[in-house]
Amino acid sequence: MKNKIKILLVDDHRLVQDGIASILEHVDGISICGKCSNGEEAIGLVQSLQPDVVLMDIVMKEMTGIEATRWIKEQNNKVKVILISTEVKKEFVSTGIKSGIDGYLPKDVSKEILLEAIQKVYAGERYFTEAITKLIFEDFYLSEKGEKKRERKINQDLTNRESEVLELVAQGIGNKDIGERLFISVKTVETHKMHILDKLGLKNTAELIKYAIKHNIISID
Repeated sequence: MKNKIKILLVDDHRLVQDGIASILEHVDGISICGKCSNGEEAIGLVQSLQPDVVLMDIVMKEMTGIEATRWIKEQNNKVKVILISTEVKKEFVSTGIKSGIDGYLPKDVSKEILLEAIQKVYAGERYFTEAITKLIFEDFYLSEKGEKKRERKINQDLTNRESEVLELVAQGIGNKDIGERLFISVKTVETHKMHILDKLGLKNTAELIKYAIKHNIISID
């Protein structure tokens, strides 16, 4: 007998949870193994329930779906995550991809597209709608174009996330705004800053800014 695809639903709106569950619970080959309403709870349930696919809302209290995805993928990259959002924003899509998402769907998609996305990511593929694919290519083109304008020398000891935080801190952006841009908590931003200073042997933000200018991470034009 073929194994059912185990689904974990993560959304802070009960009606959305129940709506998606009602669509999926009678589909052959799919089983709802759990539901929760925030990112932190989702991380714990992934460990205990071992779902195959997580259908994850983005904007939730305490921890966003994007930050939760990053934690889930670090713990078990075999778990597939599809972000589901009321909005299709370039920032959501690009940051989600960097976090390791396997798919991204607007909440107004049809039942057929939802099922197709689940089956595709379960089989090891990525799934994005046509509109989202267009955003991905636009973002890739602009980032490639921007990178060619200046060679940046970021310390290889830093993770990609730490490099992003380093650049934003050096630009004078506050912790709260950095968190909103990267979809992480202020506490996580502070932790990254502490790790950056430690790895680079720097004492404070002023030294960090000097480092960023010296290594062409930011310009003073």
